[in-house]
Amino acid sequence: MDHSGEDERPPVLARLRMPPSVLAALACPHCGGGLGPAGNALGCAGGHSFDVAREGYANLLSGRPVAGGGDDREMVRARREFQEAGHYAPLAARLAEVAARHWPGGPVADIGAGTGYYLRAVLDALPGAEGLAADASKFALRRAARGHPRAGAVGCDAWRGLPLRRAAFGLLLNVFAPRNGPEFRRVLRADGALLVVTPAPGHLAELRGPLGLIAVDPRKDERLAAGLEPHLEPEHREDVAFGLRLTRPEAAALAGMTPSARHVAPGELRDRVAALPAGVEASAAFRLSVYRPGGDA
Repeated sequence: MDHSGEDERPPVLARLRMPPSVLAALACPHCGGGLGPAGNALGCAGGHSFDVAREGYANLLSGRPVAGGGDDREMVRARREFQEAGHYAPLAARLAEVAARHWPGGPVADIGAGTGYYLRAVLDALPGAEGLAADASKFALRRAARGHPRAGAVGCDAWRGLPLRRAAFGLLLNVFAPRNGPEFRRVLRADGALLVVTPAPGHLAELRGPLGLIAVDPRKDERLAAGLEPHLEPEHREDVAFGLRLTRPEAAALAGMTPSARHVAPGELRDRVAALPAGVEASAAFRLSVYRPGGDA
């Protein structure tokens, strides 16, 4: 009988949604060795083994659980609804344009990728690139693993170290996510680039009081520089701003996908949203920064 049409890959690779170049760039979070099929899991030569979820992502978290477990189910649901409605599409489009200008080749990794929304936009702008969404939230990873046909997803904690090989990535994305400067430098190619997006002063200013949202840290630029510039050199910075017009449910989703969701009781947030006008206008303001590797990895 001819079985040539059947998938003859190891079972774990048939389940894992991971482009070959991205799989080759992964590293064991315990010993740094390469990862490959090990029965129904991924494993290294040192005997460490990591589960692959049925949704197609690899869980490379090690040690104690991540504080808070990353974004919960409701935060991820709110983020997906808000993003897929296109409200932050101008930001995704500009990020993709800048990425296309700075990509030297090689895989692209989005650290703190959430649902993979921004990675998807960048990969659409880079037809030859393959990508990786890295996040601590299993709920986000379930979405990110299916976010793009040329992308995979792994569970990891950026603060503890990235389960990635040295100098394996040509481009890193970091959108509203934790930033580990030494690790970013380690996994970037010498000709690579890091693209960071942070909220700018005035972001959602019209909604902060009415919805009780956390204010933008006035020292955010200072903290960004302190964490990255010992390891990477700033090359470019620009502001991206546009207006938002939201329904009450969309405003609720916006609040629910931010850290403020953990600081405002659900009942209080519903009351605050109900008090908004039917059409809510707000300003979206972001800072997009480009960094290049500097010094020794």
